[in-house]
Amino acid sequence: MNHPLWVVAPMALALLAPTKTTTTSEPSVFAPDLTGLTNGRGCSVVNRALSTFKDGPRNGVRLDEGLGEGLVRFGGSEFGDGTIELDVRGKNVAQKSFLGVAFLGADDRTYDAIYFRPFNFKSNDPARRAHGVQYVSHPDYPWKRLRTEHPGPYENPVEPTPDPDAWFHVRVIVAGPKVSVFVNDAKQPNLAVQRLSTRKSGWVGFFVGDESGGDFANLRVRPAR
Repeated sequence: MNHPLWVVAPMALALLAPTKTTTTSEPSVFAPDLTGLTNGRGCSVVNRALSTFKDGPRNGVRLDEGLGEGLVRFGGSEFGDGTIELDVRGKNVAQKSFLGVAFLGADDRTYDAIYFRPFNFKSNDPARRAHGVQYVSHPDYPWKRLRTEHPGPYENPVEPTPDPDAWFHVRVIVAGPKVSVFVNDAKQPNLAVQRLSTRKSGWVGFFVGDESGGDFANLRVRPAR
């Protein structure tokens, strides 16, 4: 717990190379021990405070609430096509729970993200339920621009509906220009979009939205073979 998760090497595929923190025999899978994370050791935290915790079998990372968007960036990464899996937990409080995963990142302002609004999962308002999961590509395509100029394609309800106050599992598949999102045991994508960015690869990280925090666990990043 007192040793770094990895050393950021100059090679582009540093994140995906085997390290002591890999928890699987597959050398290409990155699955860090989140209990060892601190800002500057194993990750870079942007605009948030990070803490670690244990919740049953999960070793988690918590980001506190704050103004603006927050990130946990895993440095040295060059993830392109492949699969990202993680567990996330928000809360059922309106406009206070936006959380998910960022990928294809170039810097602190330039990245794609899939994030969730748990407070909309079980809303009685169909319009709010339709805003359960969102794709964005920052800085050019934030949610407001997409909803105004392209209402519908970049957000969806999450069905079957998770408990908005509980952990749920997320699987994001990046395949060329297409991004598909599966929640828990969904057989069909909860959201499938054509990417709006042209980057071929970039860093992977955790994402929280304005005035929001969140819990994250069990991150696994697997490149396409």
